[in-house]
Amino acid sequence: MSENFREQLQQLPSNLANHLEISIIALLVGVLISVPLAIFVSRRERLRYPVMTAVGVIQTIPSLALLALMVPLLAATDGFLLGLSAFGFYPAVIALTLYSMLPILRNTVTGILGVDPNLTEAARGVGMSEKQVLYRVQLPLAAPVIIAGIRTATIWVVGVATLATPVGQKCLGNYIFTGLQTRNWLMVWFGVVAAAFLAILLDLLIGGLERAAQERRKGLAWLSTGSLVFLLLAGIVSPSLVQRADAVAVQPTPTTATAQVAESAPAETKTRELREVKIGAKTFSEQYILAALLGSELHKQGLKTSLADSLGSTIVFDALRNGDIDVYVDYSGTIWANYIKRTDVPSRWRVLAETNAWLATEHGIRGLGSLGFENAYAIAIRKEDAERLGIQTIADLASHSSSMKIGGDYEFFARPEWKAMRDAYRLNFSETVSYDSSLMYSALVEKEVDAISAFSSDGRIAAFELFVLKDPKQVIPPYDAVVLVSKRAANEPKVINALQPLIQAIPVELMRQANLMVDRDEDKKTAREAAEWLRSRIKINR
Repeated sequence: MSENFREQLQQLPSNLANHLEISIIALLVGVLISVPLAIFVSRRERLRYPVMTAVGVIQTIPSLALLALMVPLLAATDGFLLGLSAFGFYPAVIALTLYSMLPILRNTVTGILGVDPNLTEAARGVGMSEKQVLYRVQLPLAAPVIIAGIRTATIWVVGVATLATPVGQKCLGNYIFTGLQTRNWLMVWFGVVAAAFLAILLDLLIGGLERAAQERRKGLAWLSTGSLVFLLLAGIVSPSLVQRADAVAVQPTPTTATAQVAESAPAETKTRELREVKIGAKTFSEQYILAALLGSELHKQGLKTSLADSLGSTIVFDALRNGDIDVYVDYSGTIWANYIKRTDVPSRWRVLAETNAWLATEHGIRGLGSLGFENAYAIAIRKEDAERLGIQTIADLASHSSSMKIGGDYEFFARPEWKAMRDAYRLNFSETVSYDSSLMYSALVEKEVDAISAFSSDGRIAAFELFVLKDPKQVIPPYDAVVLVSKRAANEPKVINALQPLIQAIPVELMRQANLMVDRDEDKKTAREAAEWLRSRIKINR
C-alpha cells in the first residue's frame, strides 16, 4: 500500500463522518420544513405560486455561492440572533437545507394535488374531516411522489455538500479541493468515490421506502426506516466519536519539563495550555505545506491541533478574527490591499509594520512577523515569447497586450492589485480567463493563454521555464508570508514559543522547492512530506 493511499485512507473516517452529518441533518430539516409548507400551500392556491417561485429562486443560486453567502449573512445577523458561528457547520447546514427544499416541496404539492378528486370526494362523503382526508387519503396516496422528491434532494445535497470545504466545514470536499490544488488525483478520486457511494446508499434506502409505499409492503418500510434512522444517528454522533478517537491517537506526549509545569500550574492555566489549536489554510499548495509545518512545530510543544484547509481568502481571515481558527499564514499585501483598503505602495518594512499595527488595533490579531520569504503576484509569460518579443517588464508587455489573453486565479481580476496594474501600465488584454491556480500554469505552457498572474514563490516558474516580468513602477505591494495568531491564542506562551522560531527562517528558494515537490506530477510528495523536508533544511533557533 503506497504512502499516499494510506494517508488518504486515514482521513476517510473523519471526512466521511462529517459529510454524513451535514447531509443527513440538512435533509431532515429540509423535510420538516418543506412537507408542512407544501401541505399548507396545496390548500391555498393564491400562495402556491409565490412560495414555489421563492423556493425555486434559491435553487437558481449557484451552490458554491449560496454556501459562501451564508458566512457574511450569519456574521451580519449574529447567527440570526442565536449566536451561531458564521464558519463551518452552520452555514453549510443552512445552505444545504435551502438547497434541498425545492424537489421536496414541489413533489409534495404535486403528489397531494395529483390524488384522484373522486377519492377525496368519496372520503368527504363518508363523513371524513379535511384533516382526515389529508392524513388517511391524500398523503398515503401521494407518498411515492413525495419520497421520490426526497430521493432527488438527497442526491443533490450529498453532491453539493462537497462544496462546503471553502466555508470551513470538514467533509469529503476536503479531498477534492486539496487534491485539485496539489494535483493529487488519488485524493480527488477518494472524495468523488466516497461521495458517490454515500449518495447511492442513501438513495437505495429511500428508494426502499418509495417501493414500500407503492406496494404497501410494511416489512420493507420498517427495514428502510430502521436503516435510515441508524444512518441519521450515525451522522449526528459519528463526527464527535471520530474526533475523540483522533485526539487520543495524536495526543502528544509531553516532555518531563512540560509535565512538571502542567502539574504545578493552576487549573485554569492547564486547561488553556492543553486546548486544541486550530490551524487554517487557503486553497493552494504553499498554504497546505505551511499549515503542516505550523502543526509540526505546535505538536513539538505538546499541543493538540486540528486543520481547516481549502478556505477562501476572506473566509480564513474572518475565521481568525472571530476566533474560529487560531493561526494561519497570510500575506502582507493581501492584508494591505484587501482588508485595510490601502492603494499606496510604501516600502516592504513599512507595509509589514503598519499591517501588524492595524491587525492588533482593529482585531486583536497578533502578527508574529514574516517567515522570511515573499509570495507576491507577478506577471509571467513563456520564456520564448519574452525573447522573441523583447519583453522584460510589464511596461514592455503593454504594447502587445491587445493581442494576448491573460489567465489568473479565481481572485486576481477582482483584486485591487490587478486594477492598479492594468491602469498604471495601460494593459488592454483581449481576454481575461480565470483558472483554478493548479491549472493556470499548465494553461500558459499549453498556449491557452499568453500570460498569467503567477506567484513569486511558486516552484513551477522554474520548472516550466517561465519568465517573470519586472514591475518598474512598483504597483504590486510586497507580499511577505506572515504568521497571524488569533486574539484568544495571542497570549498563549506555548503557541507563541512554538511558532516564533519560524520567523525569518524560510528563504524563498527553499519554499519554491517545497512547493514544487507537491505540484509536480513525477515523484510527487504530500504537503506533510514537503513540510518535513522544508523543516529539515531550515535553521530553527529555540
